[in-house]
Amino acid sequence: MSDFDRIFKQFKREVERERIIKEIKKREFYEKPSQIRRRKKARKYRPQSQFR
Repeated sequence: MSDFDRIFKQFKREVERERIIKEIKKREFYEKPSQIRRRKKARKYRPQSQFR
């Protein structure tokens, strides 16, 4: 495995751990404050997975 491949895999793991991609996708479009509250409220009452 080349040095670049090793560094790139390390970079991808770091980005995944920091949730950078998720944050970028979340901010891609403007979300009205009422939509944010509605989404958070719906998540609060969503059934939790037993495998967490």
